[in-house]
Amino acid sequence: MAGLVIFLIIVILIFILSGIKIVNQYERGVVLTLGKFTGLRDPGLRIVIPIFQQITKVDIRSRPIDVPGQEIITRDNVTVRVDAVVYFRVTDAAKAVLETINYISATSQFAQAALRDVSGNADLDDVLSKREQISEQIKIIVDAETSKWGIDVENVKIQNVELPQEMKRAMAKQAEAERDRRANIINADGEKISAQALAEAAAMLAATPGAMNLRTLNTLERISTEPSQKTIMMFPVELIDAIRGIAGNVRK
Repeated sequence: MAGLVIFLIIVILIFILSGIKIVNQYERGVVLTLGKFTGLRDPGLRIVIPIFQQITKVDIRSRPIDVPGQEIITRDNVTVRVDAVVYFRVTDAAKAVLETINYISATSQFAQAALRDVSGNADLDDVLSKREQISEQIKIIVDAETSKWGIDVENVKIQNVELPQEMKRAMAKQAEAERDRRANIINADGEKISAQALAEAAAMLAATPGAMNLRTLNTLERISTEPSQKTIMMFPVELIDAIRGIAGNVRK
């Protein structure tokens, strides 16, 4: 008889202890009584009736999920592989449990579909250069759909855009041609500025009497300080002009 009493006491204690649940600060407990939703349990020590009640704990912290890489054909018919990451949190634990079997998987699947749709409607240049705008469009689409599941999509970020090798080579050639074009333009601008400076200097020398002689003397002074095997002979400019005049008369 005593053994039966002890057995019953142990069974009752196990029954009571099995109904004691601890809900962490970052969780909410969804309680079903005989299969029907009967409320939420806040963080702390909570008691449910075993067998008759069931509690499901839902993590309400911000959660990142990776969106697997998707093969996408852009609007200009280029095949790329794009992946992303979605940050979301549960705002309504009851809806997250009651409205979908697995809210994490459901959010990931819908994000994949949105990623394909939005990226497929954009050109390759937009996918590469306008990631923030595309990410924002995906966020709006996913957030509108998952809100009925008690999910708040906080952010969407496109991580990698993988291009075919042929496209990478073509883009590299394009970038190289663009650099060559800019280099040629810079060189041409430099030549133009240099020519303008030389023309202005020549005009100033021609307009100033004796300026050319001073320039010649400065050049000779600079050359004389360096060892050289060359011999320089100076002729007056007037003599050269006279020789030119005589030669012209002879030809006439």
